[in-house]
Amino acid sequence: MRAAARRRAPFDYTLLGAALTLLVLGVVMVYSASTIWAEHNLGKPLYFFERQVVWAAISLAAMAWVADRDYNDLRRWIGPAYGGTALLLLAALFFHPIAGVRRWIHLGPVGLQPAEFAKLTSVLFLASYLDRHHSKLGSPVHGLLVPLGVVGVLLALIGKEPDLGTPVLMFGVAVLMLFTAGARVRWIFAAIAASVPVVAYELWKYPYRRARMMTFLSPFQNIKGAGYQLAQAILAVGSGGWFGKGFGASQLKLMYLPTPHTDFIFPVVCEELGLLGALVILGLFTTILVRGVRIARRAPNLFGTLLAAGITFTIVLQTFFNIAMAIGLLPTKGIPLPFFSFGGSSLLSTLIGIGLLLAVSRQCREPLA
Repeated sequence: MRAAARRRAPFDYTLLGAALTLLVLGVVMVYSASTIWAEHNLGKPLYFFERQVVWAAISLAAMAWVADRDYNDLRRWIGPAYGGTALLLLAALFFHPIAGVRRWIHLGPVGLQPAEFAKLTSVLFLASYLDRHHSKLGSPVHGLLVPLGVVGVLLALIGKEPDLGTPVLMFGVAVLMLFTAGARVRWIFAAIAASVPVVAYELWKYPYRRARMMTFLSPFQNIKGAGYQLAQAILAVGSGGWFGKGFGASQLKLMYLPTPHTDFIFPVVCEELGLLGALVILGLFTTILVRGVRIARRAPNLFGTLLAAGITFTIVLQTFFNIAMAIGLLPTKGIPLPFFSFGGSSLLSTLIGIGLLLAVSRQCREPLA
């Protein structure tokens, strides 16, 4: 009876409202950022907008379905989900590369990016494992090697695409979840220290990554070459001023920036909506952070706490990485802005994550208001 009562508890409507507002703003900005590029390159100005609307509808349905479930039932699906995710990541390596990378599985007109779903799989596995082995987290085996080793398989497969940004994001979330679960701080620092030479090697391994690092250090030094994309983005952010140039008035999207509707959509937002519009969007993401942490603190069990924390960390860290990249605070990486960047896989995984947060919120021990 107690479990049934928890399932009848109301959703966190503040979290839901913030997510839906970001979704609407994101779809609108995809329309604004993509129409000129799509018309020039595809002859179909609404090509990306129409697809984003379809993915938004599918993602909302998935979010609603997940939010209405008991999140504890997910435990029995973690093994199959992990195996399926690993197979999809492996399969993506055999598909035809796009722009030199193998990140997508193409099924007719639909393209899936398994790495987006690997983020959720990683969080689910860690939440379940750290809950079941909570009493053994003082051991370097159970508190470090096993959880990071299992997640490391997914990171290695994503790294082969090649992709460095997503593994760094997932590793950061894993470290934060280990800390939240109570793992020894010295083992966490050991994992971070061990990852530094790996990241350094991956940065040096590919010439384009070295070029991005040099561009990050001096974005305007080679403005007509490797620094062109970042320099244009920084100029667009600054040109928006306080109130922006108005919806649809961005000059950055007038073929000055390749695919402005994907990873570099935030500069378009800043140019059209200005600093105030950007602050509103950052405020909505902050709302997700605050509500997610509150849900994690009041979850009825450790599994719910870690699940809510992991999803919140994933959305917020991904947002930080994308925005910091777009304004020159971090080296350029292919990390989408949640809710905004065009892409069905990213939108679907983000809203499934919101659905899981809402599912946990329905079983919290105390009211969330």
